[in-house]
Formats: sequence, structure tokens, C-alpha cells
Amino acid sequence: MTFRAIEIGDGSDGRWAARTGPTVAGAEDWLTEEGRTPEGAARARELFETHLPELVPALDRLAGQLPTPRAGTLLTLAAVRPFFSACTQTGAAGTLLRNYDFAPDHCEAVIVSSRFLRPVIGMQEAGWGLLDGMNDAGLAVSLTFGGRQVHGPGFAMPLILRYLLETCRSVEEAVGRLRTLPVAIPQNVTLVDHDRAVTVYVGPDIPLTEAPDACAANHQRQPVPDEQERFTRTAERLAAVRAAGPDVAAMLRPPLYQEAYDQWLGTVYTAHYRPAEGRVTYHWPGAHWEQSFADFSQGERTVLLGLPRPAGQAPDTLAIRADRSSDSGAVRSVSGGRTGPAE
Repeated sequence: MTFRAIEIGDGSDGRWAARTGPTVAGAEDWLTEEGRTPEGAARARELFETHLPELVPALDRLAGQLPTPRAGTLLTLAAVRPFFSACTQTGAAGTLLRNYDFAPDHCEAVIVSSRFLRPVIGMQEAGWGLLDGMNDAGLAVSLTFGGRQVHGPGFAMPLILRYLLETCRSVEEAVGRLRTLPVAIPQNVTLVDHDRAVTVYVGPDIPLTEAPDACAANHQRQPVPDEQERFTRTAERLAAVRAAGPDVAAMLRPPLYQEAYDQWLGTVYTAHYRPAEGRVTYHWPGAHWEQSFADFSQGERTVLLGLPRPAGQAPDTLAIRADRSSDSGAVRSVSGGRTGPAE
């Protein structure tokens, strides 16, 4: 699987459009049915202007470089179909460590350094959102799916993570800001600065709730339903990451490292953020790639996914290049949201 690192500045000089434009321009199937209508597009724009006003200039700047007339609606991430993934993460003061588990072919695999409102480095998703990232103030954030298949009016979490990193300097400030934002699906968010680490649960049907510690897998409530646990092993992974703490080696072995790539549950990368130092290292079995604000290295790295096996034993699954597409499934809508396919 090939990962790329790009520097895009404030998005105005064409570098972002050259790399990301083709993906976004061909992604109108991300939109909900409502988002494809003039009324739905207007509602998404209004939601964005109301809750994320600081990013309106960046939204318009990026959308203006794309050929599709629906680019502005797509990039609000307020009218897109929900996506569900696995993932495990943990935090401690000054350290955020996470595994991102998904289908490799449907991961953008782009490490981006940007300066929309301030310097930010993270793993890009959905055009300009982030799966995880850090800013120059020493704040790092990461998401996992909250495990409940409900969907309501609000933003996809990758854009909210982008917004928090662009506008907040500390965990306290980011949690306060997050409390006011409408979220489309249940998500667990881990936030870390130099002296604090917390995980919070958010969703379209619950208020922001602080977790008992800074760890998260893919559930928000106990007990985990048997079927969900058999499929995702979320309770097992949460227990394992709590026992291990922020240990990279533990993240690179079972049960935290997963290989169910054909079920969209394989570990695509491990990210280790040290935001106070402005550094992040991306890990894979047998490989790593460090980036920092002081020394951001553009380029690409091709890595093998999956754990090493004895000679002669074939891997269960081959992970190939990254692309962006959609899966299908059904979700329950809340607060007037629509029921539709899962991204």
C-alpha cells in the first residue's frame, strides 16, 4: 500500500487540488440524496457557516478549484453518507497512539501538512478532513467509530477534527468546542495536549460524555452486544489497549493489530503523535515514517500490510493500493436524518 505526504499550505496554490481534486471530483456518491438537492446543499452550507465560520474562506478556496458544481456541498461534510470503521486508540499526557482499521483500497493514505488557519499535520480523509492529527500548539486528536449505527444531521467527524486543530490550543478548549458541534454518527474522540489526555463519546443522539479513561475502541456502552463483539472484538481490543498503555509494540501485534482486510477491519497504519514536540511517526510491521513541523518530508512510501509469517506461509489477505470509494449497508436515522447506505 502506498502512502503519500504532501504539503499544501493554505490550499490556494494548486497543490491540494492536483492531489485531492480528482478524488473529490469523482465522489458525488458520497452525498446523501438530500445533499444532491438545492435545498439540501443550502442546508449544508448554512450548517457550516453557523458552526464552522472560521473555515468558510478555506472551504470556498478549495471548492473553487474543483470542476464539480457540488464541490462546495461535498466539502462541508454535512451532507455525506456515514462511514463506519474499526480502530483503537489511547492517550496519555503528551502522547496519542492509534491504529486505523479499514479497507486499504478505501483509504486516501495521504499525510498532509497544511496552514489554513495554523500549521496542522494529519492523515487526510474526505478531501480535507482528518482521521487524526496535531497542530503547532501541541494539541493532537484522533477518532474511532462509536459502534452504534445511527445517523443524524451534523458533520462527519474528519471535518470536526480538522476544525478543532485549526481553532483550538488545548484539550480543554477543544472539548468545549466539540460540545457545541452537531455530529452525524457516533464517534469516540481522543484528545491530548502536553498535560492532559481524554476520550469523549459523541453522537447525534447523545450529549458529549467523557469516557472513564483516555482509551477507545468501537463502543460507547456496556455490555457490547454479542454479535458486535464477535465481528469487531471491540471489548477485547479496549481491554488490551488499557493493559498496554501507549505502547507502539503492542499496537503492532494482536489483538490490537488486525488483519481482517476483506471485512474492512484490517490495520492500515499506526500513528504515534507527540504533539508537544511537533512530531508524529507512522508505523507498519517492519517500517516507519516520521514527520514533524520542523522537518516535513514530502514523497511516498510503499509498505506491506499484515504481520510477518513463517517462510512458506501465505498471508490471508493481500492489501493493495489506496483509493476512495464506498461500501453499502444500512443505518438507523435520528432527528429527521435519512436512512441510507453506509460509506
